[in-house]
Amino acid sequence: MIIKAPSRIHMSLIDLNGSYRRIDGGIGLALAEPQFILEIQKRDDNLVTLEFSDNIDDDEAILECSEKIPTAAEKTIQHFNIEDGFNFIVHQTYPPHSGFGSGTQIAVSTAHLITETMGIEVESRELSSIVGRGGTSGIGTYTHDLGGFILDGGHSVEEKPGFLPSGASKAKPATLIARYDFPEEWKILIAIPKIEKHMNGQDEVNVFQDCCPIPRDEVEKVSHLILMNLVPFMLEKDIKNFGWAVSELQKVGFNKLEHSLDDSYLPTMKAIEEAGAYGVGISSFGPVLYTVFDESNEYIVEKTKEIIGENGTVFVTKAQNHGFVIEK
Repeated sequence: MIIKAPSRIHMSLIDLNGSYRRIDGGIGLALAEPQFILEIQKRDDNLVTLEFSDNIDDDEAILECSEKIPTAAEKTIQHFNIEDGFNFIVHQTYPPHSGFGSGTQIAVSTAHLITETMGIEVESRELSSIVGRGGTSGIGTYTHDLGGFILDGGHSVEEKPGFLPSGASKAKPATLIARYDFPEEWKILIAIPKIEKHMNGQDEVNVFQDCCPIPRDEVEKVSHLILMNLVPFMLEKDIKNFGWAVSELQKVGFNKLEHSLDDSYLPTMKAIEEAGAYGVGISSFGPVLYTVFDESNEYIVEKTKEIIGENGTVFVTKAQNHGFVIEK
């Protein structure tokens, strides 16, 4: 049995102020590429083992899978009192700590394969909770399950009183507010500049604890931009104004904080926008940058390749308006 799970871009957290009795919340989008592809085979013993296809040569991705797959498997096995063992084969993955949401897809996909193999019916939100994902953002959980554009409502401050990233939070996955199909005709350009160090682990925890709460007026503006600009423009298929809203979201809230901590991306984002992009955003802490385009500005692909040059990767993908696929 094989599972194919989409990557995602996390476009913005909404409220890291908390004075309105909720925190977190976010928007994001499932991507058709890259995909995480994982196979499961039952073993005759109760061991959990792991293999990698020959095409996987990213040491960081191998290390992340080697840590997260056995851990997620053991949590799932213990939760459901499963006595069988399993062998996993990773056929395709993508760079960790890059903005694609690999951690959640790896962990939830592992749990999903085990429950499907054992004939256990369970929702992805519960699986995320079991394997310890989604404690800040629900974007990874719901793009895994549903695909498309996701808006989640975060957590009550009674459930989650402090500011923490998903990997360090014990809260349940965030509440889903809305899920929409993303315009099929819009293409998504991904640009990944080369960087020396990814933001993750304790560094990420420190950002949430040292830099939050974010000013109340900024989270109010983030909420307004999402509710009254970005989502309506998406539903109206107004790509230029949707792109404008993406760029405006970089100037406020948590995105603004990210850029203040590491402004190395800003010249690249500005150059892509000046080259004709409708708007440029950063996914999570980066380095993934994204913009949407159509036939009117397809030239932005070659322009961005020139801007990135040899110091990164540029490719075109689309939104995936469905969740994971399991092949038996």
